[in-house]
Amino acid sequence: MKPICMYLPQYHTFPENDEWWGRGYTEWTAVKAAEPLFEGHVQPRVPLEHRYYDLVNEAVTTFTWQASLAKQYGIYGFSFYMYWFRGTQLMERPLEILHAHPEIDLKYCICWANESWTRTWYGLADQVLMQQEYGFYDDWKMHFDYLLHFFADERYIKVGNRPVLQIYRTFDIEPLKEMRDLFDEWAREAGFDGIYLIGGKTAAKGEGREGIVDAWYYFEPGYTLKHDLGLTKRFSYNASVLTKTICNKFRKTKRLERSIPAEWIYRAIENRNYAENEFPGLIPNWDNTPRRKYKGLIYRGTSPARFEQVLRTLKEKVSGDREDFVFINAWNEWGEGAVMESDEKDGYGYLEAVARVMGITP
Repeated sequence: MKPICMYLPQYHTFPENDEWWGRGYTEWTAVKAAEPLFEGHVQPRVPLEHRYYDLVNEAVTTFTWQASLAKQYGIYGFSFYMYWFRGTQLMERPLEILHAHPEIDLKYCICWANESWTRTWYGLADQVLMQQEYGFYDDWKMHFDYLLHFFADERYIKVGNRPVLQIYRTFDIEPLKEMRDLFDEWAREAGFDGIYLIGGKTAAKGEGREGIVDAWYYFEPGYTLKHDLGLTKRFSYNASVLTKTICNKFRKTKRLERSIPAEWIYRAIENRNYAENEFPGLIPNWDNTPRRKYKGLIYRGTSPARFEQVLRTLKEKVSGDREDFVFINAWNEWGEGAVMESDEKDGYGYLEAVARVMGITP
């Protein structure tokens, strides 16, 4: 099994964040400002040793430390989110710094998070900050040429001689087949055997076109919440949310509107049969109230021990004559509580769980 952790690069300042969210905003801003919403609610979550890193000013030191942790505890590599909008980029500097420092021993690949940026965190999804557009041939060539710098890196994750590229929302790209055919052609011209394209199975609608990607990755917990709970659990969850939302209209002090037993998600992940070209997903934890306050969602009952049990099951499911990636959401989504990094609550618990499953003594 090759556990790959999704990786958020939003731990540095950049002009667009300053404009949209306030000067000096990074992911840590929301994390530090989080407040408990009920008794026993652990917020704010605090990194162990208060390690609030900066992925530009402290990038080399931070990546070196993270790479050492990943190797020590059995994480195969990271999948970095790329925010590419027809040539315009957001949060690109950390990955560029990693690329510029080959001495950092870290396997990685890229996940194109190809959705428009809106004010969803504040319940204003109709306010578009950066519109996603896909363009035409020249735009695709510009994108591929940028990706090629990373594909050529010896650390870049490949399947055979094909660099891995994840796309979060394939269904959004109407000309994906034409784009992919050209990416394959340009990759072969660069000495590869094409690209290995992995599409996301997410909370959004599914991809209806056949043969357009090489494989799929499950983006949890969103996929299971939206597509695989079953009617009874879905009715129970929706009824609970509706009741709490109505009650909040009459409360001065708002209460959390969305919570769900993590066991519902874990059971579905464990019991699912995965095709040879389907890579399972898993979460260590989930609490996005730092971003969305009482409109957030918490998965109750997560723990390193239960995470370890599910990961052991997934290891059995991906064994054999197949690629064996498992995508963990995430290494450092602190604003969503989806964190493999150590914190004051769980210490190194989740990383130690991976090490035990992988048969490693840290």
